[in-house]
Amino acid sequence: MTKEGVTLGGSTRRYAVLSIVAAVLTIGLKLGAYLLTGSVGLFSDAAESVVNLVAAVAALWALLYAARPPDEDHAFGHDKAEYFSSGLESALILLAAGWIGVTAWDRFTDPQPLQNVGIGLSITLVATAINGGVALIILRAGRRLRSITLRADAQHLLTDVWTSLGVVLGIATVELTGWLVLDPLIGLVVAANILWTGVRLLRDTAQGLLDRALPPEDREAIVKVLSRYEDEGIRFHALRTRASGPRRFISMHVLVPGGWTVQRGHDLSEQIERDLAAVLPQSTFFIHIEPSEDPASFADQNLDRRIDEGHS
Repeated sequence: MTKEGVTLGGSTRRYAVLSIVAAVLTIGLKLGAYLLTGSVGLFSDAAESVVNLVAAVAALWALLYAARPPDEDHAFGHDKAEYFSSGLESALILLAAGWIGVTAWDRFTDPQPLQNVGIGLSITLVATAINGGVALIILRAGRRLRSITLRADAQHLLTDVWTSLGVVLGIATVELTGWLVLDPLIGLVVAANILWTGVRLLRDTAQGLLDRALPPEDREAIVKVLSRYEDEGIRFHALRTRASGPRRFISMHVLVPGGWTVQRGHDLSEQIERDLAAVLPQSTFFIHIEPSEDPASFADQNLDRRIDEGHS
């Protein structure tokens, strides 16, 4: 593994551990708030924090596995392990939404008075502040390190923050108005919000597993680098990109004069890779040199080359 890979792997693991610590703290606080008040809204909030803990542990495993160097059976590395974590988190979020929804519906049909509301909400606000601070830290790290695992974890924590604030506002309204039915209604709204978060995360996971192309800003950076060579008469086609966790894979065909030596074509490929790596780190390149005078070079642009393609 490269020095860069070791550094990034260590950084992502530290943020995953931070998420675990935050989840343990918030579970204790929110569970205490629920036991004090008997609020199903606070119960739903605590249940989501349990999901946060399981997801954070899964994220740590995924990051540890993804950081392993390539081997004989995994020549392209283990980066896609991160998608297993985000997929598991999606499933847990959907299960939590169902659990919260059932509990809220039971309380909706049989409303119960709340107790110790003031201290319960105060404890919940402390837990929310912890989650919010940790979520922002991890989200910035996930974007900087290009880790779908960290981004998913941060997005889930931010959803938990908004959920908690909604629960606090709703329970305060219950206390002011005496409308007990508002408490389970808040739980149902929380369940719907968590369900939507799970669906979005599941969609992002599926796109990663399906080898979706790099985002537009990355593709624009590639085109900008290659345009400098096109001004010198070098041509490119069959440009393909994909991401595997934080790693990018970029392949292309480079058309050069047929009279070039192998060494000159190799030197050009090396220079293109260096220029692209400068703007898109953590990238693996596959460059195929072709003679620009040969018609077969222009026919060779499909993912699978047809049998009848070849030299005339």
